Amino acid sequence: MSFRTTAEVIDRFNRAFTEHDASLLTDLIADDCVMEANQPAPDGARYEGRTACLEFWQALADDRTTRFEPENVLISGEHATVRWRYRFGDGPTDSVRGVNLTTVRNGLIVESLGYSKTTGDVPLAADGLDAA
Repeated sequence: MSFRTTAEVIDRFNRAFTEHDASLLTDLIADDCVMEANQPAPDGARYEGRTACLEFWQALADDRTTRFEPENVLISGEHATVRWRYRFGDGPTDSVRGVNLTTVRNGLIVESLGYSKTTGDVPLAADGLDAA
């Protein structure tokens, strides 16, 4: 394996989902990779190890009923921030926006933490603020 930059790894990772080509993921994941999905709330599911992370991402990439759309990618050294929209239907409310914070070392993904906007109303009073 030749060394890949963080930008190259993230570009290929994103293409796996936009092109529904799970084979692009095969040699991008480190043996000790940790991934936290954005569901279920509040903390998301945690996957540890290459096999668990790869299986999760391959299933997601293979799902042709959904669309992943990167909106903005910011690379800083071995860190990447990817803002995205995930579409699960054709209607205006059939999507969710989110962000992944990813760390790449030696050309492999070692950590990816996913966060998404809530799809429900969160009462302001829950934060100790008046809703009025």
